[in-house]
Amino acid sequence: MATCSRPLFVSASASSASPSRDSLRRLHTVTTPPLRFLLCHPSISEALVLVFQKSGTQGTLTGVGLSIGYPMAINGSPTGVSVMTATPGGPAEKAGILPGDIILAIDNRSTEDMDIYDAAERLQGPEGSSVDLSIRSGANTRHVVLTRQTVTLNPVRSRMCEIPGAKDSSKIGYIKLTTFNQNAAESVKEAIKTLRDNNVKSFVLDLRNNSGGLFPEGIQIAKIWMDKGVIVYICDSQGVRDIYEADGADTIAASEPLVVLVNKGTASASEILAGALKDNKRAVVYGEPTYGKGKIQSVFGLSDGSGLAVTVARYETPAHTDIDKVGVIPDRPLPASFPTDEDGFCSCLRDSTAPCNLNAAQLFARS
Repeated sequence: MATCSRPLFVSASASSASPSRDSLRRLHTVTTPPLRFLLCHPSISEALVLVFQKSGTQGTLTGVGLSIGYPMAINGSPTGVSVMTATPGGPAEKAGILPGDIILAIDNRSTEDMDIYDAAERLQGPEGSSVDLSIRSGANTRHVVLTRQTVTLNPVRSRMCEIPGAKDSSKIGYIKLTTFNQNAAESVKEAIKTLRDNNVKSFVLDLRNNSGGLFPEGIQIAKIWMDKGVIVYICDSQGVRDIYEADGADTIAASEPLVVLVNKGTASASEILAGALKDNKRAVVYGEPTYGKGKIQSVFGLSDGSGLAVTVARYETPAHTDIDKVGVIPDRPLPASFPTDEDGFCSCLRDSTAPCNLNAAQLFARS
């Protein structure tokens, strides 16, 4: 019988009642991770909030196109709001806002003590309205005015990279998966089929700066690449609660060589997918340790609009690695200058003199 790597302790139970925020002030002293008082607690660091939430998972976005989280300061406390991803084609990306940038203020209000859910709400608004952001990128700070808009989100971009002189890996199919919305699995299948029509024999799945989305889509995409094996364990205080496995029924690409690219912006469902492909030795994973978003939480609304988040379970990879705060550790690093777009990826593979070059002939080798 499968067992979890460590028990999960729930420090309090939640009823269906909606107590006030004041009645829960004492919960500020809770130090065990399963219980968090949202919108008041100053030390939440692992939460990710997709600004568009439900609309984003359904394939359209209305807002500025940002997925945000809490950065970690040296003393362990969050300062400001961190950009996890910027939706391709959205207002934020067009303005040059990048993953890792820090939002210091929203409409001249400092985010230093702003709850992440409050920040998400302030970034949303009617289509055509504007929002003023103060952004820190490295050592530089700038002001950006963004106009909110509705963006149709295609979660997949793909292209074929032809590498001169390479034999088995002369044609590599590059697939960039930006989010796990309800179109994600079908879009990945379509990309694979299109690339195969161009005689592609190997694939690169880019999950960098993909902060997650719909859990079922992540499972379905894992099944596309795997014909057998555990995808993820769901663990609670009693041990393994659920096991998601591939049985071959939905597999269309289980044999071609596969590389997965990850970084610190790879989170949640992306980490489940990367962990499954790595632990089952289905793919070689390149990049840096992922974000580490492995908790499953239920949020109970309170009467004043705040909420109580209770951790009810967590994700573990097939090798029983607890994703939370640790993330998925890649097999190999990427060059520091490695690009995040499909054109740059192909250029780096083609140009053996480029600082970002990866040897295409050895790209899929495990040792």
